[in-house]
Amino acid sequence: MASGNFAKLFIKLICNKVYCAGGRDNGFGNNYVWAGSLESGIQIATNHKKPAMVIIHKSWCKACKNLKPKFASSPEIQDLSKHFVMVNLIDDEEPEGNTFSPDGSYIPRILFVSPKGLVDHEIFNEDGSSQHKFFYSRPEQIAKSMKKVIEKYNLEKFDA
Repeated sequence: MASGNFAKLFIKLICNKVYCAGGRDNGFGNNYVWAGSLESGIQIATNHKKPAMVIIHKSWCKACKNLKPKFASSPEIQDLSKHFVMVNLIDDEEPEGNTFSPDGSYIPRILFVSPKGLVDHEIFNEDGSSQHKFFYSRPEQIAKSMKKVIEKYNLEKFDA
């Protein structure tokens, strides 16, 4: 009986690693563990009761190109990312419908998904535009939202 439970746990761990291993950094940094797709990212997040960070961007977008090296080299975002399943979607990987474009389809957009798999519209760039709430241009803005997510879902407390 115990060996059967161990085998199930082992297979589950291997499967979760396989889903993560397929993710590409698309310029956002190879210091992060990227999920292979939106679907696998949300599945991993819900299985591990972790929030997900979803970055939607385009290869031709100047604002996206400007954000990538800042994001990739941010030690604060790298440190906070251990609490998240990281997903980045480029070009045709952008999901259809308005679930991941709650206030428009501008790019880049960064949205946070709850550990239950739902987009959390309450977490947005408070220092940004009221018309484009999920647009981030600076690592400090992203880190601030990441800390809010971590606090909201009681993953770790921060001194504000």
